[in-house]
Amino acid sequence: MCLNLDGVLLPDTFSPALHGVVTGHGAEYTGELERLLLSQPRQVAGAILASATRMPWTTEQALAAFFAERDRYLAEHPMAPAKGAGELIDLLADAGATLICYGGMDRGQFDEFFGPWRHRFAQPQYISTNDFRPGIREIVGYYGVAPDEALFIDDVNRFAEFAKDVGVSFIGVPSDHPHSFQRAHMAETGVRHMVWSLPDIDEALLAQVDLEASTGMVWD
Repeated sequence: MCLNLDGVLLPDTFSPALHGVVTGHGAEYTGELERLLLSQPRQVAGAILASATRMPWTTEQALAAFFAERDRYLAEHPMAPAKGAGELIDLLADAGATLICYGGMDRGQFDEFFGPWRHRFAQPQYISTNDFRPGIREIVGYYGVAPDEALFIDDVNRFAEFAKDVGVSFIGVPSDHPHSFQRAHMAETGVRHMVWSLPDIDEALLAQVDLEASTGMVWD
């Protein structure tokens, strides 16, 4: 079981920050732009952001603008674990699942907010995927499991598209940010299981996902 950190175990702070930077510089925040920006390596996302805002930024300056906007958002919306995050970790671990946490940031926030649950995760506990986005093949390969033995829980449709290509099970937790396009994008991709919050991921849903994986019906 592979749990995304940024946007699943922790609330989505990327969509609000991206929307703020883009619209704050007079550009339109569209579904296609969001599709291009999310779950990209930082250098790629920074270059796209600079182009979208039509600012004379280097990639590093665009990233700095993004993180400054994210800091402003966090000042008004302090970071805390998403509702039901700890309970989901316990549910999965108690069921015997091998848990892995991953995301595009470094592991600092994993240690800060999920220290009490670190023992629930397989080593190395957290994997930063910034250098190999989205990271599905790499994570599956690292742990030596077949694609139909893995389940990823993520908030970004680009990740779902790769999950579909690889053939791994996927549960979507798209952002509830009012300007997010991720729920609509996941529906277009054919994501079968989308939830509004982590408490919606219960034993019944996990059993259904497991049944689909065992019968080769994950994406059919």
